[in-house]
Amino acid sequence: MKRESKELRGDLLRPNPWKRRVLARLGRAGEKVACLNILIVLSLGSGGSILFAQVVGDEAEMQRLQNRAEEAMANGDADGAALHSGKAALMAAQLAAQHHEPAVAELYRGAEALFRAQEHAYRAQALFQRAGGQLPASSGVCGTLRMAELKVTDATKRLNEEPVSAIEAGYRSERERLRGQTADWAQTIDGMAKDFQCS
Repeated sequence: MKRESKELRGDLLRPNPWKRRVLARLGRAGEKVACLNILIVLSLGSGGSILFAQVVGDEAEMQRLQNRAEEAMANGDADGAALHSGKAALMAAQLAAQHHEPAVAELYRGAEALFRAQEHAYRAQALFQRAGGQLPASSGVCGTLRMAELKVTDATKRLNEEPVSAIEAGYRSERERLRGQTADWAQTIDGMAKDFQCS
């Protein structure tokens, strides 16, 4: 996690205690699975380098969008964080469509669900702020948090899919990283619901 300034730490502690948990659990995007991408290229034969470049480019873009969501939240821009998380979800869906290995495609669908959960959580925070931060939170805020809960549950289910081939096994570290993020976000969203006094 990036080092926070004293001013940011003070802001996190005062109005929105859950925001500190969000920033603590976001983490940086994990290491890329370069060796696996090489295996994919070798298995594809002619024309494989084009798909390889596309997959690597999309993975890098997804990572960049995750980073931008984190940066936006660190700057108190919940709307911006939601926007970037939504774009990361779209990129994950695109990656899922590009992979024919079932467990790998399911991994990216799990990532998509996780990013959608983050998007809904950020939107709930933005709505709460626009409403003046009054407790209990409105039905719109709580309904958005409920969608985040459903998405993080979906992500947990999808990321429990185990690899069944050598290529899929190469994604094990990425799967474990996403599982950890999903577990952290499940706790964060639950904490937000309690802080916002959603029944």
